Amino acid sequence: MKGSVKIIAVCVITLSLCFLSCQGKSKTNITLTYSIFFPSSHIQYKTAEAWAKEIEKRSGGTVSITLFAGGALTKAPNCYDGVVNGISDIGMSCFAYTRGRFPLIEGLDLPLGYPDGTTATLAADKMVKKYNPVEIQDTHVLYIHAHGPGIIAGKKAIRSLADVKGIKIRATGLSSKIVEALGGIPLGMSQPETYEALRKGVVDATFCPIETLKGWKQGEVIKYVIDTSVIGYTTAMFVVMNNKSWNNLPENVRKIFTETSEEWVLKHGKAWDTADEEGKEFVVNLGHEIITLPSRENEEWTNAVRGLLDDYTAQTQEKGLPGEKFLSDLLGFIKNQNKTE
Repeated sequence: MKGSVKIIAVCVITLSLCFLSCQGKSKTNITLTYSIFFPSSHIQYKTAEAWAKEIEKRSGGTVSITLFAGGALTKAPNCYDGVVNGISDIGMSCFAYTRGRFPLIEGLDLPLGYPDGTTATLAADKMVKKYNPVEIQDTHVLYIHAHGPGIIAGKKAIRSLADVKGIKIRATGLSSKIVEALGGIPLGMSQPETYEALRKGVVDATFCPIETLKGWKQGEVIKYVIDTSVIGYTTAMFVVMNNKSWNNLPENVRKIFTETSEEWVLKHGKAWDTADEEGKEFVVNLGHEIITLPSRENEEWTNAVRGLLDDYTAQTQEKGLPGEKFLSDLLGFIKNQNKTE
């Protein structure tokens, strides 16, 4: 009888250890890949890295996320499709890098006079989640963020709208149309390609948030910064997850992803503002001139791009998309945000 008790006790201990062992293994059984086009030195990569670490922390080690910086896993224009096709579980890049793929969301990048990155980020995230357009339903959207107002930086001084005529300017997505409306010649390329294009004279200038002049070192190959924030556009950036990868997550883990992502929207917005401040300081220290346009010029530049808003409304209407309402909501959000600041 005593021998039987000992055997039962041993069996119970063995099963308990096996159960605990299996539980321990389950804490590291969700491994995900995250493709990011920013270099590892960029503040937005670091903000994304902090998000990944927070997910791991809140999940008690159940989730492990491996980040691939600088387009190492999928290049910036291929990042979204890379998520759709399962090359990466998660991806961050710009909607604008696949022009025409996201017709409703393109409205976010219009020259609406975004005052800062926080406003642009909050607006972009709110609008995408509110409208949830079909164009992004082949992934699960975690959150959206967007940079501060775009400016022109280049090798030539631009002091009036007339000075833009014939200038080759790097631009992406709808910012290409902004360049055309201003009289320049747009050349499409991603941020990782822009430094060499400026250095070699492939382009005379770049349309970008001022943070890129430090974050991507482009300030080293320009001489002038033109403050065009009166027509400040942004470039909306997605953080999306492969639908299958998302659906395979346990419900409690999906909740962690959702809650953490909601918190990180504002963190990215503030990171953009910090980066813009550092970018401006960077070019000032390099001795570059920052040109402020007079009020008369600001009015001319605003009038020059106004037709782009009408074009967007007409084109989305042709496709059966609620572009007019989307744009109205977006402008209203920006206006209200400015009032609260």
